[in-house]
Amino acid sequence: MLRTTVPKRVAGSAKAAASAAAKAVPVMAMRKMSHGTPFTSKSSVGHMAAMRSASRGTNPEGIRFASTFKAEYDKLVAERASMGVVPKPLDAQQCADLVKMFENPPKGEEDFMLDLISNRVPPGVDEAAYVKAGFLASVATGKTKSPIMDPALATKLLGTMQGGYNVQTLVDLLDDDALAPIAAEGLKHMLLVFDAFYDVEKKAKAGNKHAEAVMKSWADAEWFLSKPEVADKITTTVFFVKGETNTDDLSPAPDAWSRPDIPLHGLAMLKMAREGIVPDQDGTVGPIKQMEELKKKGFPLAYVGDVVGTGSSRKSATNSVLWFMGDDIPYVPNKRTGGICLGSKIAPIFFNTMEDSGSLPIELDVSNMEMGQVIDIYPKKGVAKDHETGKELCTFTLKTDIILDEVRAGGRIPLIIGRGLTSRARASLGLSESTVFKLPAPPKGEKPKGYTLAQKMVGKACGVEGIVPGVYCEPKMTTVGSQDTTGPMTRDELKDLACLGFQADLVMQSFCHTAAYPKPVDVITHHTLPDFIRNRAGVSLRPGDGIIHSWLNRMLLPDTVGTGGDSHTRFPLGISFPAGSGLVAFAAATGVMPLDMPESVLVRFTGKMQPGITLRDLVHAIPYQAIQMGLLTVEKKGKKNIFSGRILEIEGLGDLKVEQAFELSDASAERSAAGCTIKLNKEPIIEYLNSNIIMLKWMIKEGYGAKETLERRIASMEEWITNPTLMEADKDAEYAQVIEIDLEKITEPILCAPNDPDDARLLSDVQGDKIDEVFIGSCMTNIGHFRAAGKLLENYGGTIPTRLWIAPPTKMDAAQLTAEGYYSTFGKAGARMEMPGCSLCMGNQARVGDSTTVVSTSTRNFPNRLGKGANVYLASAELAAVASIVGKLPTPAEYLEYADKVNATAADTYRYLNFDQLPSYVESASDVKIPEAAVAAAKKGF
Repeated sequence: MLRTTVPKRVAGSAKAAASAAAKAVPVMAMRKMSHGTPFTSKSSVGHMAAMRSASRGTNPEGIRFASTFKAEYDKLVAERASMGVVPKPLDAQQCADLVKMFENPPKGEEDFMLDLISNRVPPGVDEAAYVKAGFLASVATGKTKSPIMDPALATKLLGTMQGGYNVQTLVDLLDDDALAPIAAEGLKHMLLVFDAFYDVEKKAKAGNKHAEAVMKSWADAEWFLSKPEVADKITTTVFFVKGETNTDDLSPAPDAWSRPDIPLHGLAMLKMAREGIVPDQDGTVGPIKQMEELKKKGFPLAYVGDVVGTGSSRKSATNSVLWFMGDDIPYVPNKRTGGICLGSKIAPIFFNTMEDSGSLPIELDVSNMEMGQVIDIYPKKGVAKDHETGKELCTFTLKTDIILDEVRAGGRIPLIIGRGLTSRARASLGLSESTVFKLPAPPKGEKPKGYTLAQKMVGKACGVEGIVPGVYCEPKMTTVGSQDTTGPMTRDELKDLACLGFQADLVMQSFCHTAAYPKPVDVITHHTLPDFIRNRAGVSLRPGDGIIHSWLNRMLLPDTVGTGGDSHTRFPLGISFPAGSGLVAFAAATGVMPLDMPESVLVRFTGKMQPGITLRDLVHAIPYQAIQMGLLTVEKKGKKNIFSGRILEIEGLGDLKVEQAFELSDASAERSAAGCTIKLNKEPIIEYLNSNIIMLKWMIKEGYGAKETLERRIASMEEWITNPTLMEADKDAEYAQVIEIDLEKITEPILCAPNDPDDARLLSDVQGDKIDEVFIGSCMTNIGHFRAAGKLLENYGGTIPTRLWIAPPTKMDAAQLTAEGYYSTFGKAGARMEMPGCSLCMGNQARVGDSTTVVSTSTRNFPNRLGKGANVYLASAELAAVASIVGKLPTPAEYLEYADKVNATAADTYRYLNFDQLPSYVESASDVKIPEAAVAAAKKGF
């Protein structure tokens, strides 16, 4: 159940609500979203006209205020229009100014005012929604009078706000004979009522006929059945993007600052010219005119590609597609739903995000489709045809049996919430389960002989022994992460969900992507988002702390499940399923996440690692081996990827430190895997948790919050250590594929060639390529990598011939490296030292030079990601350091000569940050005592 306690003052006077909200919410740059459906109800328009004819007095001061407001708003609208985008929604201050005008509206501005209050205020628990709900409640209850809005219209508009601050007033109005029918109509179609359900239930049981009607409507799923079914035939115009579309193409990293502003950010979609795509302004504005020209055929566009949505979890990629190819949401400004996405391969996170947004993603053969072609899609029959000729283009099978219900409901999340509301109402009325909704198909075939490690972890989170592939489930989310380029979108989604408190045990927010070179909008986020998270019992880091994963990993519990709004949320302990902002918000708010359990691919390492070979080489050995086995292709047309949408399960490296294990799990994102597990032994996990307990206590001492959340997690860690049991895969577990990798056959480094993380190559295949720049940083690194690089640079002793970027993952790593003298070494070599954080990796802030050749330890090397036209190799920190010294990719023999120098001091080099062995942290932690209540709760299990 979401925590949605609504402040009582919302139902107070309009002026009081507006004033309180205006004081509570700073006047900031307007939040960035898009235009919604105009208020066009014929009955309401007539009602308003009648009200406007009523006599009213004049207020010169009010007229001047209204004139100023209108002029300022028109100016903002004109500024947006000049950029080619629609107005922003009203913020809290603007909404407060607007409601002041309603008691004595200026003549001729009535429609303008009513349109703004109806359509231009975000729903849910947005600050502006608080002002709107307060004003409408005041009018509905007769405390405020307006000549252009009476209680009936105010009640109707309260019913369009989806949930949150409006709900309690609507429930109270069920006792008002005149307004109860209107309030009931609003509640019947409202899903985000949460605890108010019990208030309606109580009224119904007491004999309130309007409450009874609401309960019956919920039980009958009227909220769902009143929406149109997905059509038997959908006619659409193909917008074909050849090759691979990654989320950087749809939501470019340099434009990350504008992601919450959906229409503005949408301008950057596909802004880089490519085959078949003609941007309005190459590198700045995407193919808007090209899309508009195709729309003239009279049909909506469908996004079609060979491979669609690889890369990060950013929901902004989906938002951009839907902005041009989706449908407006009534009364909701600047957000769209619907749309169709077709791809021979659709990346799993992107697929899920499209589902959550009410879109219809379909994996099918697109080889017979082309740009501008009009096609007919028959979703229920599973066939696509040419619209003009009727020729069959391909057949397909929908991913799940319930996806058409998801589209009808407006998305997977509304469907889940709505089904739950219907189920509760039916239980209250003594009715059997509803038969309105399609149910997930049961797993095919016989029950498996055994479960994989992932299947057991997810099973535990669902309260069962295991979950077999293909089963729909809702596992408990023990840990949820959010970072700063997706965090503002997650915040907006949480507001839309009317969430005022997290149900997930631990939710953490970082500021690693924007801290180094913040734009003004980033500075606002740095100041406002921490309180938003902490006020909901989450943990907020601070700008400059470092990378989300390097911190979040230290908050994990073994054998638990989680998620995060970053595709590299790939837990080395337990399992995580990264997601877009909408699903992350849902997981944080409700403590569960919908999941269609994927199949698993087992990668088993055998033998002993050879001298000079690093874990990053093992990371790249996975795609390299898959290519050799014909399970992975680099070519995008007819793409093969055995890992796509499946769970990557790794065995054979049980003695790895947890920091090392993350290097392997992290890279499962580049395989387009749904998640990853690594079988580790108890000893490194116990060592890691003992270290992390001290770090979390240090965080409490340093004033991080929410304190209670950190205390609860510490208690759970300490409880696990008292009885350290780990799940293991059954010996007869079944996998979609087993890949064996013999470590003794890996005798030279393996890189990923420009510009594709699937294109794994041996060093000997690419040796000699001139290198301009080198980046050592990202979540793929730990303190040992920087020591190794530092020692190689120190041995070299001079200024290197390349541009070297150094960015430790956390401030703790940076402090330790400084204390050990490595920062001095980096400086003497001429390295550019970056603030701890993501630095170059995402490409949204500092970037490498245009058309340079780069060796990077970052996660991905998609075209234009690190720099315009840059050719980026992915490699280990050790190979990157050697390349920075010699100015080229060395031969294997040259590399091994340098590597021998690092291996000679390996025990010193590859030490990790064990906070329980660092006196300053131990001293800080010694004063922190964990409350008995948290300890007792931990003993009951997590």
